[in-house]
Amino acid sequence: MKNQVQLITYADRLTGSGLPVLKQMLDGPLVGLFSGVHILPFYYPIDGSDAGFDPIDHAQIDSRLGSWPDLKALGEDYEIMADLIVNHASGQSPEFLDVLENGTASKYWSMFLKEQDVFPNGITDEEAAAIFRPRPTSCFTPKTLASGEVVNFWTTFTDNQIDINVETEAGKNYLDKVLNLFANNGVKIIRLDAAGFAIKRAGTSCFMTDEAFAFIKQLSKQANEMGMETIAEIHSHYQTQIAVAEKVDRVYDFALPPLILHTLFTQNVDALVSWLTIAPRNCLTVLDTHDGIGIVDAGPEGEKPGLLNAAQVDNLVEQIHENSNSQSRQATGAAASNVDLYQVNCTYYDALARNDLNYLTARAIQFFSPGVPQVYYGGLLALHNDMALLDSTNVGRDINRSYLTPEKVDIQLQKPLVKALSKLIKLRNESQAFNGAFSLQGADSLLIMEWENQQHTACLKIDFETHLIEMTFADGKGTKRFNIADLLK
Repeated sequence: MKNQVQLITYADRLTGSGLPVLKQMLDGPLVGLFSGVHILPFYYPIDGSDAGFDPIDHAQIDSRLGSWPDLKALGEDYEIMADLIVNHASGQSPEFLDVLENGTASKYWSMFLKEQDVFPNGITDEEAAAIFRPRPTSCFTPKTLASGEVVNFWTTFTDNQIDINVETEAGKNYLDKVLNLFANNGVKIIRLDAAGFAIKRAGTSCFMTDEAFAFIKQLSKQANEMGMETIAEIHSHYQTQIAVAEKVDRVYDFALPPLILHTLFTQNVDALVSWLTIAPRNCLTVLDTHDGIGIVDAGPEGEKPGLLNAAQVDNLVEQIHENSNSQSRQATGAAASNVDLYQVNCTYYDALARNDLNYLTARAIQFFSPGVPQVYYGGLLALHNDMALLDSTNVGRDINRSYLTPEKVDIQLQKPLVKALSKLIKLRNESQAFNGAFSLQGADSLLIMEWENQQHTACLKIDFETHLIEMTFADGKGTKRFNIADLLK
């Protein structure tokens, strides 16, 4: 993977069309900004109950977006990252419909995880309470077979997303088919979606079990042998992220987004510095994604202290709500049909009260943090909360999943903040310093982040007390110094 900025986007929601237009956009108005693109689920259908994360056919590109050759053409010029939806398939998938029709006689019977597979003698109330799940309701959904028998299928996320038993031959074959399609059609990086839930065991939280760790490691090895890297997508306590990082090519730094917000809200860098001192170096950094802003990643878990304490987490969430004029409150938790109660749904720009300087400062911190940066299309264009879409769907995460057109994109690209962010992206891409050694110092209101690679250096210095936010780049031939505010002019 190139150590340059990548784009995260839906093919249709950014372009109003599909893969060919996405390539035209990357080659045109977005030229020079991104070395790679994470294309969010492009499988059939893209408009299911979870915006493509509930594929009816994981091996088929939705015809409204294009075809496998279109994806391969895009991959000739950009590193493509795609989602391997490890944990579940749609309740309307041919495989699950066959299970409903034929029951135990179906060749896919073992592909889907049932309560009895993990709890053959039935589950106790205590065991049920111990299961970690991202939604407030039961992780099981009763489904009636054609025979009339009612079976409790495991549904971690929604009632329409039926968990896969990845330990069976049918489950393995299902994932192998998709892996081969990826490898043969230009995909270079695989995001292991919800992999932490992949293997459940009685008497545990059924999340990030020892067996799940081993599964992730083996799946990563398999992908590597096919010429692809893997990224683990796991929202959890920061110590879990550190442990997972040892088993995959890369892991997301999901603790970074809330810590940067905390830093800007309090003008104190201590929590951020503590994290960056121990954070995995083999990571992808994000501020925003198609999901909400993760909170659990920085907070405490039971008796384990977090990077932020409970009071700091509460203050952070309330400040986001206040900055967004309570729009995020309408989209978060039980206020909308969410499956992500550990996140706050809000654009990152609105979370910062649409403050251009703070937003650009947040991006600078992200780009100087260890890891390969990714920028979500809504963040690239500094979009506002999409309350109209939220009102129409009542899906909390849709507040940050706007539908655009090339014309709308062109308008946003002309905004001073977006132009400034584009300049910042190019500075990050062009400096060889970020392929070198990282060093960090800071306390209270002062933060200094530095990179050195022979004669190439890059330094970000932030002093909240004096309002200094400055970047310096050197390449052996000369030195360039930028005040972040100057990029907005």
